[in-house]
Amino acid sequence: MARLDSGNLPRGNPCAQCGKPIPRPDWVESSPGRTSFLWFCRACDYRFEAIAIYEEADPDALAA
Repeated sequence: MARLDSGNLPRGNPCAQCGKPIPRPDWVESSPGRTSFLWFCRACDYRFEAIAIYEEADPDALAA
């Protein structure tokens, strides 16, 4: 798992099955242009994955 600042992790995501909030993801995996979060709801034992897809920064962009 990539080391992430815990202040940047999503928190309180609702369970996709029962809707109860989950404090934090169990697993985070990052790759260029996407981050995957594995969630586990201890209230109903449901597991699901949420994927954030974003554009990569343009390496040729000039700073102003």
